Amino acid sequence: MPRFSLIASSLLLAGTGIQPAAAQEPPRVIASIAPVWALVAGVTEGVTEPVLLMDPTISPHDYSLRPSEGQALQDADVVFWVGPQIEQVLPDALDALAGDAHVVRLSLVPGVTALPVREGGAYEPHVHSHHDHGDDMHDEHEHADHDEDEDDDHHVHEHDDDDHDHDVHEHDDEDDDHDGHEHDDDHDGHEHEDEDDDHHDGSVDMHMWLDPVNAIVWTDAIATTLAEVDPAHADAYRANAGAQMADLEALSGELDTLLAPVRDRPFLVFHDAYQYFEARFGLAGVGSITIHPDLPLSPERIYEVRERLVATGAVCVFAEPQFDQHRVAVVTEDTGAEIGVLDPIGGTVEGPRTYQGILLTLAHSLVDCLGRE
Repeated sequence: MPRFSLIASSLLLAGTGIQPAAAQEPPRVIASIAPVWALVAGVTEGVTEPVLLMDPTISPHDYSLRPSEGQALQDADVVFWVGPQIEQVLPDALDALAGDAHVVRLSLVPGVTALPVREGGAYEPHVHSHHDHGDDMHDEHEHADHDEDEDDDHHVHEHDDDDHDHDVHEHDDEDDDHDGHEHDDDHDGHEHEDEDDDHHDGSVDMHMWLDPVNAIVWTDAIATTLAEVDPAHADAYRANAGAQMADLEALSGELDTLLAPVRDRPFLVFHDAYQYFEARFGLAGVGSITIHPDLPLSPERIYEVRERLVATGAVCVFAEPQFDQHRVAVVTEDTGAEIGVLDPIGGTVEGPRTYQGILLTLAHSLVDCLGRE
């Protein structure tokens, strides 16, 4: 997966709206983490290749930007990221380095499914949740489809009564002062993290990309943003987005079929990153080893996890490649539980369908471990 692909552009984003560049070169686009990069790359295919900001072999939770990555932010015209609970380094970095860029925080996109943070590392499985969401994929794809009866066929997605001046990631109940296109003179392109918003206070789980329905919503938002920023290539962005959304809908059905045989088998994970995947496909996740993945396990926590493992009859405990696997070995010792590996951000997945690969790799890892006799 390419680390950087810096493309010359004279695009200037300033004031309260987007000013299209006079030249026909596409904008320089940054995506924070690999799943976001993959979705953006699907939309920009044939136009430009986005820059992946963060090394996917390192957890974004405690990431430190290299000088070259800071320079990439300075050079960016458009930045897509998830939110401060994931890319913890980015709020300050965006303020300091990306003042001229158009910044889209995907966790604020209208229509995204948002689940509350689960506290304490022990939780009930989502065994029946996939039935509740059974029509969501179809409904979301229909909502994002290009309808010939739309008033403006230059939008991938019309958001209620929002006009063209409103940002794609503006909440319905936000004032105009919070709009992503409304900037003051010193802070162009992105919002501050002190807004009064549920997405800012840590109450929302931001591992949203692990739900393919959210990926469809994000694909639509990415295409809408890029079409506004770069109208010369708007048709290509829209066409790519439509194809990607159809592919993601098919992916969800494939994953549902693949995971069906292990849907009721309980498991624990290294940290609570998989709630969206569990909820979408009705999986029986029952807890996480760590509350804070960057901190060592206390003896008390090890005892709690081992008790949870035995009480729930968990079949597997899953490590992550971005973290030391010794902690998983400690809690599973002499329990009979199998050890597997799940990678929520795709550190080992490459190729043009990286997002699809991330979710398929998760599913196969779950099936391989949970299906063992």
